[in-house]
Amino acid sequence: MVPKRRFNILDLKPYMCQRSYMQRFFSVDMPGIQFVSIVLAFSLAALLPVLCLYILLSPGFAAALAAGGPSLARFLRQVTTNGLPVVFAVNYVSFFLFAVIQKPKVARRDMAFFVLVDILLRAILFPSLHALIYVLSADWFESFGGSRATALSVVAPTLARSALFENISGVYLYATMISALPLYVSAFGQSEFLGPTVRRLPIKAGLMLLALFAFALSVGLIAIGAQGIAYLQG
Repeated sequence: MVPKRRFNILDLKPYMCQRSYMQRFFSVDMPGIQFVSIVLAFSLAALLPVLCLYILLSPGFAAALAAGGPSLARFLRQVTTNGLPVVFAVNYVSFFLFAVIQKPKVARRDMAFFVLVDILLRAILFPSLHALIYVLSADWFESFGGSRATALSVVAPTLARSALFENISGVYLYATMISALPLYVSAFGQSEFLGPTVRRLPIKAGLMLLALFAFALSVGLIAIGAQGIAYLQG
């Protein structure tokens, strides 16, 4: 019997070029302020196109913003105080994990473990940051009638609809894809456990499909969790 060939990372040679390109931007050895600056730049680059798409798909929204006044001011404040901090924080975690797994012998665990860690952290961090920022907005800007209870009560219903891109929180959710995909593609590409599965598919397409599935799983967990909380709230 011919022994089954063990998966080898060298089988993913075309993918390694892509990973080297991303490594130039994210490394655990770079100064902290540089890492933060790069994550912020990537977060803005991801947020703006998705935000523009949301504006174009929302009837009358672009006209209301173009008219200026309170609508534009509230919109800019919402994006600045809620959207950007949430997107930055989630992206920071994922890009940091991406940088970590580039280090040789970073852990004895299979690299796919880091995808699971990221998905769970997203499912916790994204709703938690929304709750915190909504409460602070009630205190600082008198949003939600200045009521913390009201602010907390709208978090779950809002996030339950975000997966379907029905509100601006959906913009923030999908803007975090910019950090999820590089991490997931890299982790799956180095995974011994998933190696046989990856080899059965075209390398780049297979890795990307797995990465998109993992991102969809994180979105689903956030939406399902929010729906569950909204149901309990009545």
